[in-house]
Amino acid sequence: MSAPLLIAPEVAAALSAGAPVVALESTVIAHGLPSPHNLEVAMAMQAAVRRAGAVPAITAVLGGKLCVGLDDTAIVRLAADRDMLKLGRRDLAHAVLARRDGATTVSATMICARLAGITVMATGGIGGVHRGVEGTLDISADLDELAINPVTVVCSGAKAILDLPRTLEYLETRGVPVVGFGTDDFPAFFLKTSGLPVTCRVDSAAALAAMIAAQRALGLGGIVVANPPPDGSALDPSATEAAIVAAVAEADSRGVRGKELTPFLLERIAQATDGESVLVNRALLESNAVLAARIAVAVATDQGVRPAPIREERAQPP
Repeated sequence: MSAPLLIAPEVAAALSAGAPVVALESTVIAHGLPSPHNLEVAMAMQAAVRRAGAVPAITAVLGGKLCVGLDDTAIVRLAADRDMLKLGRRDLAHAVLARRDGATTVSATMICARLAGITVMATGGIGGVHRGVEGTLDISADLDELAINPVTVVCSGAKAILDLPRTLEYLETRGVPVVGFGTDDFPAFFLKTSGLPVTCRVDSAAALAAMIAAQRALGLGGIVVANPPPDGSALDPSATEAAIVAAVAEADSRGVRGKELTPFLLERIAQATDGESVLVNRALLESNAVLAARIAVAVATDQGVRPAPIREERAQPP
């Protein structure tokens, strides 16, 4: 059987013309942010991509179809349905055959993007090696997907709840370049820096477009573009680490594992920071959407395609 791919008309037209398109993952809408932040961020990210000259394409599985580009009704559905599945690479075939609905993680979004022919996607932070991996072997499928899938992922590093040194070591082992945009340090989602170095630094979207072209010419996999959270939005490092340690300990005591772990930890950190972590998450998601769009425009320009016209979108969710 062929992949049951459903591409929205606007996205399909842009791809056919070689115009810039940015894939956006949907677990942040269904599982990553509380209401009403999740719906507001979905609309804001799409608007940000459009303002930067590209076409947004939120991905999800709806009724067993791999959807690339969602209308407002589908986005509202993702934001409101608390039973929406959380889908990674391993879950896609089951969701398709069972005709289920689900939000796509980074790994699943990369697969949808590759099938549709999209080069760049944006998210908040990639998954990685979890703390306590010695006992759990909990390593996100995002990392292996990056090794084999030639999609560039713009993020604010990996989530600070993870074991970041091991996450970077795993990416190195799998041959995934981690490129700092305007930084020599790997950001830690809520934090400007983890104190760990990136593979290399670039300072322009054009330089990233050239690197994407080289990576593809060599037949290699994806690229992590690490974009620090915007100035003035990052959390205090010591307070954040204390909140993470407490949240991880509580998760261990409650036996929270697998797909439930990351949402649980993010919720506890939001509580410990009086909601400040949610505001940082919102800020970095929009910032990453803008950078991803700029990179997509640069890629299209390198290929001799005029960037998509800027189009305004409703400022408020439906």
